[in-house]
Amino acid sequence: MPNQSRPKVKKSRALGIALTPKAVKYFEARPYPPGEHGRGRKQNSDYKVRLLEKQRLRAQYDISERQMARAYDRAKKAEGKTGEALVVELERRLDALVLRSGIARTIYQARQMVVHGHIEVNGGKVDKPSFRVRPDDIVQVRERSRSKVPFQVAREGGYDTDGETPRYLQVNLKALAFRLDRDPNRKEIPVICDEQLVVEYYAR
Repeated sequence: MPNQSRPKVKKSRALGIALTPKAVKYFEARPYPPGEHGRGRKQNSDYKVRLLEKQRLRAQYDISERQMARAYDRAKKAEGKTGEALVVELERRLDALVLRSGIARTIYQARQMVVHGHIEVNGGKVDKPSFRVRPDDIVQVRERSRSKVPFQVAREGGYDTDGETPRYLQVNLKALAFRLDRDPNRKEIPVICDEQLVVEYYAR
């Protein structure tokens, strides 16, 4: 599992992005990398810039390097720009869409919900966070899990941070369910990344 033990706040500051709602206020207060040299002058090589961008994208989906490389290989075979196809590929992961729907507060919580067997797709339990959701798939919290506190919070909109659901999802929080209407467009996906740099990293 790619869930690292490194504190999320430190990781957020190192990558320059807030990975959890809790990290936002800490990151705003200290928008520089952690450590005694965090505010020092940086000398970034082209390689380092591309590596950092790849790590930022990986962190936002909390996936392993192996999973990232596999997603890149699939994206290379897709039509259109490889970078955009890569982000769309990652966004179709089950845990990512559970997060976007408002059923989970963070990608880490979304993954836990899936792994622990609380989520079903088209009526069947799916416990693989990497499961790729297809258009018209219906995802919902299993009946036996709906009374658990995290899902009660979700039902009342407790994880809805910005009030805007991505257009590619039809969400019914009261029913703890959503449907992927269509493949996402890159510009609709709320991740911070220059995906062209990620492509250049893998194509080097």
